[in-house]
Amino acid sequence: MSTTTESQTFAPIVNSAAEWRDEMQRLSRPGQPSFFHIRAKLPQQGRTNQVLGASRYMNVVLKTYASGGENEIHAHSNEDHVFVILQGGAVFHGPRGETREVGKNDCVLLPANTFYWFQAKEDMEPLVMLRIGAHIDPDSDVLARIGLDGAPFDGYSEKNKEVPVVLHEDRIFE
Repeated sequence: MSTTTESQTFAPIVNSAAEWRDEMQRLSRPGQPSFFHIRAKLPQQGRTNQVLGASRYMNVVLKTYASGGENEIHAHSNEDHVFVILQGGAVFHGPRGETREVGKNDCVLLPANTFYWFQAKEDMEPLVMLRIGAHIDPDSDVLARIGLDGAPFDGYSEKNKEVPVVLHEDRIFE
């Protein structure tokens, strides 16, 4: 272990499931600790994912959403994960119309195969969440997700309400 500290740069934004997988592979260091700093440029539009740390069984991702940003109902079939709300707020929705509002310092644990979607609250600061995922089967795709019909569902698709990201140049979460 080195005694030097890494400069507080921005982790790269991943723009596809393949880039997410590649970044997890790059960051995985068996038998070694990982150190990272939570820092992101905030979005004016869209959402970002920055993989901060990863191991064979776990990954840590910083997620940001512009005000009103959302995704579509889905479930992760090979991962339990938790969201820790660091800034802003969101409304989480279940498959039968259930809703739950969350804000700063609230957490949401989603076991594998739990269907949900959420929307960042309108007229609030951008939503910032730490997402910590634990693989069920590390030899299968940790990013596998399905829609209500059970078919594979791409998290980076228009169907998942993906829109082009526009970042604030001068607004940073840290």
